[in-house]
Amino acid sequence: MEEKEILTEEEIPTVEGEAVEPDIDEAPEAEVLSEKETELTAKVADLEDQLLRKIAEFDNYRRRTTKEKEEIGLTAKVKCIGELLPVLDNFERALAVGSADESFLKGVQMIFDSMVSTLKKMGVEEIEAEGKPFNPDLHYAVTRVENPELEANTIAAVLQKGYQMSGKIIRHAMVAVANPD
Repeated sequence: MEEKEILTEEEIPTVEGEAVEPDIDEAPEAEVLSEKETELTAKVADLEDQLLRKIAEFDNYRRRTTKEKEEIGLTAKVKCIGELLPVLDNFERALAVGSADESFLKGVQMIFDSMVSTLKKMGVEEIEAEGKPFNPDLHYAVTRVENPELEANTIAAVLQKGYQMSGKIIRHAMVAVANPD
């Protein structure tokens, strides 16, 4: 800031020959400017702080909504695929039964392979079960079987395949668990 020089009595301007008295009630101009400067600096710092907080808040909001959208999309995919799994099961049953008409059986096999391929492209994975230790997060035990060849709580048979996608269970594997003798 620019400092104002102090005038002597001879240098005080006059109005029509009379001396103009400086207003004693006013604070010196340098002090007024200094107070305003301090006030404005504080206000600028406050506004910068508010701006940084709003930017951080918006970034958090953007990340949160993006994550929510991804979760909603994954949940919708999982639900849709869950509705299609009985169709896949029926194709497996049809292939297991077989048919006298080889071209019909070949057509069913092609449809089944196409469906499995599409599900794999979408990230759907079959839950491995047979011969693995029972895991209640992945498997649904419906029965126990006596099998001395298997360790306790080992899956003896898969009654219905289970599937998962991106760590989300679409359908638990329905299994029979070995019971120790």
